[in-house]
Amino acid sequence: MAQQVPLQWQEVQPGIWKASAGTPEKISLLKAAGATPDKASLQKLPAARFPLPQADITMRIADGKVYLKFPLEKEEQLFGLGLNFKTVNQRGRVSQLHMDHYGSADNGRTHAPVPFYVSSRGYGVLIDAARYITVYAGTAVRVDTKNPPELIDRNDKNKNWQSMPYSDGVEVLVPAGGVEVYVFGGPTAMNAVQRYNLFSGGGYLPPKWGLGFTQRVPTLYSQSDILREATEFETHNFPLDFIGVEPGWHSMSYPCTFEWDTQRFPNPKGFIDDLAKKGVRANLWINPYVSPKSSLYAKVKPFAGTHTVWNGLVTDFTFPEARQIWKEHFIKNHISLGVSGYKMDENDGYDKWLWPDVATFPSGTAAEQLRQVYGVMMQKMTDEWYREQNQRTYGLVRASNAGASNFPYVIYNDYYSHQDFITALVNSSFIGVLWTPEVRASKTAEEWVRRMQSVCFSPMAMLNAWADGTKPWSFPEVEKAVQDVAMLRMRLLPYIYSTFAQYRFEGKPPFRSMNLIDGFAYAAQESGGKLDATHNPYEAKTRSEVKDQYMMGDNILVAPVFTGEKSRKVYLPAGKWYDFYTGALAGENQAITVKAELEKIPLFVKDGAIIPMIPARRQAPKAGEVLPLEVRHYGAAPGSFTLYDDDGTTFNYEKGAYSQVTLKVSKDKNGRLAGEMSAPATGKPFGYERKVNWVFMTK
Repeated sequence: MAQQVPLQWQEVQPGIWKASAGTPEKISLLKAAGATPDKASLQKLPAARFPLPQADITMRIADGKVYLKFPLEKEEQLFGLGLNFKTVNQRGRVSQLHMDHYGSADNGRTHAPVPFYVSSRGYGVLIDAARYITVYAGTAVRVDTKNPPELIDRNDKNKNWQSMPYSDGVEVLVPAGGVEVYVFGGPTAMNAVQRYNLFSGGGYLPPKWGLGFTQRVPTLYSQSDILREATEFETHNFPLDFIGVEPGWHSMSYPCTFEWDTQRFPNPKGFIDDLAKKGVRANLWINPYVSPKSSLYAKVKPFAGTHTVWNGLVTDFTFPEARQIWKEHFIKNHISLGVSGYKMDENDGYDKWLWPDVATFPSGTAAEQLRQVYGVMMQKMTDEWYREQNQRTYGLVRASNAGASNFPYVIYNDYYSHQDFITALVNSSFIGVLWTPEVRASKTAEEWVRRMQSVCFSPMAMLNAWADGTKPWSFPEVEKAVQDVAMLRMRLLPYIYSTFAQYRFEGKPPFRSMNLIDGFAYAAQESGGKLDATHNPYEAKTRSEVKDQYMMGDNILVAPVFTGEKSRKVYLPAGKWYDFYTGALAGENQAITVKAELEKIPLFVKDGAIIPMIPARRQAPKAGEVLPLEVRHYGAAPGSFTLYDDDGTTFNYEKGAYSQVTLKVSKDKNGRLAGEMSAPATGKPFGYERKVNWVFMTK
C-alpha cells in the first residue's frame, strides 16, 4: 500500500536543503564519495531562498520503492542527468541512470549517471541513491495535474497533435526503501552548479604538469620504447608532461597483477627516473580485477564478490582492510618508485563483462549499488594515497558519479564521435565531472587537426595511441598546425590554471555550457504560441540545443570546427565579443558565421577580458621558475582577472601557500587603457615576473 511521506526540508549548508523519507540505505553516492562541504566558499555565494513551492514536491513509498515528484514551469529547461553525448536539454526525456559504457544513445546508461539536474530557473536537485534511478523529466502527465495539456483531436488537421503532451513535473523512481534528496538554490543556474560542486568539497586543482600534454603509448611498449618516444617529442619540439603506460607494463593484464613485467620493464625505478630527467612523468593503466597470478589475489580473496571479471577478483572496497591491502601494494610497487598516477579502465560496464547484478559481496552491499559507486570509490581511494604523500595527481577514469568534483580524474571512453565528444564536454559542466575529447586516430589530416584543436581546449590534452601508435606528427603536412595549438595551450597555462583554481575555490566548472553563462540563457519570446524563429534566430538557438560551443573559464568562448566544415555558426552572448587572434570585434548578442581556417580553432573573448599568457614551452612550469608574463586585454571596457599561482605539485595551497594577484585594466584621465598588477603576498609562491608585458589587442 502506498504511503505518502511528508517532506521536512532542512538547510544543511548555505542555500542547500535536504529532506529524507523512509530508511535511506547504508551506502549512497555522497557517502561513497565522502567529500566534506567547503562551507567557507559556500557562504560567499549569493543568498538563496528555497527555489520551489514545497507543497508541490511529493514523495511516497510503495512496494519498497520511492516515488518523487518535483514541479516544472512551462518554459523551464533541464540540464544534467548524467554525462550525455547527444543532447543537452533533458526536458522531455526518460532516462534510467545506470553505470555503463556509453552505447550511442542518451538513455541514462553512461559513464557518469549522476542523478542531478539543473534548471534554467536557477536551482538544482540531487537524488542521493546508489541505485538504477529512473527519471521522467517532464514526460509523465498526472490525472490530478494543475496544468493539464491541451486536449487535441489527432483527426483535426488544423491542430498540431503531439505524442508527448505537456507535463508540469519531474518524476523519479528510486528502487529503495528510503532516500535522501537535496535541493540547491541559485539564484542562477551557475550558482546552483557552484553549490553542488562546493558541497562535494570544490573542484579539483590539478598539478600544473597535469594540464600539459600527455601521450599514451601502444599497449606492448617496453621501457626503452617509451624513453625513445619521449626523445621523439623533444626532437619534434612538441609538448609532453606525462606519458601513459598501457597494459603491457603488467606481468598479466585483463585481469591485472599490478606488478611489472620483468621482460618489458626490467628496471621500473630506473625507467621512471630516466623519464623524470626528461621532465616527464609516468601514468599507469590498470583495471580493478585481480589476477590469480598477482600476489594480491590471496590477500583480497576474503573481501571479493562471488563473481569474477575476466577471471579476476572484484574487491569489495567498502572494507577498510581491503583498501589497506591495495594501498600497501600500490605504494610499494608504484608510488614509491615515482609513478605519478593512474588510468583506471573498465570500471563501468558492459553488463556482459562486469559482475552481474545477481553477484553478492561480503559487506552485503548490493551488486547494483557497488556498480553505481565503484569508480568513485576507486577515485577516492587512490586520491587519498597521493594526498598522504602531499602530491597532487591527475589521471583518467571510466566511471564516476555524484560528489566526485574534488577527485583528480577525467572521464574518457571507447566511443569516438568528435561532435558528440564536444556535447559530452558541454554536459560535464552540469554534473561535477571532467571529460576529455581524446584523440586516437583520424582518416584525414584535416580530421587530425580538428580533433587535436578540440582536445587542447579541454581538461586533459591527450593523444591516446594505445592501439594505433599515432604521434602528434602522424600527418606531416599538418604537423605545424598541431604543434601551434598545443603550444597555444601551453602559453595559456596561467589562464587555465587560474580557471581550475576558480573550480576549486568557487565551484565554477572550468569548461562550461553556454546555458550557464550570463547573457546567454534565453528569454522566452512567444508569438502565437510558437517561438518566432524567423524574426529572432538567436533566441531560437538559445532556446534549443547548444552543444557545439562552450566557455573555457570566464573569458574565452571555444567553437570547435568539425571535418568537412567550411564555416560554422557561433552564438555570442550579450555584450561585445572579439576575435582571440586579432582583437577585432566579432559581434554582440547574435549569431555569426565564421570561416573555418584549418590552422585555427575559433576563439572569442568578451569585452574587457584579460588573458594572462607565458612564452611557448614544451613543459608546464616547475616550482621555483619565474616566467615572463604577457597579459592581453580585449575590447574597450575596463576589466580585471584574478591570477592564481602556487607550487604546482603539492597540497600546500590548502594551508595558504598560494598567491592571488589582480590584473586590472582601467582608463586613465585621458580615456586611454592602462594595465596594472597588484603585488603578490610576501613569502607566497608566485612564478611570474613583476614587470608585465601588457598587450591591448583591440585597436
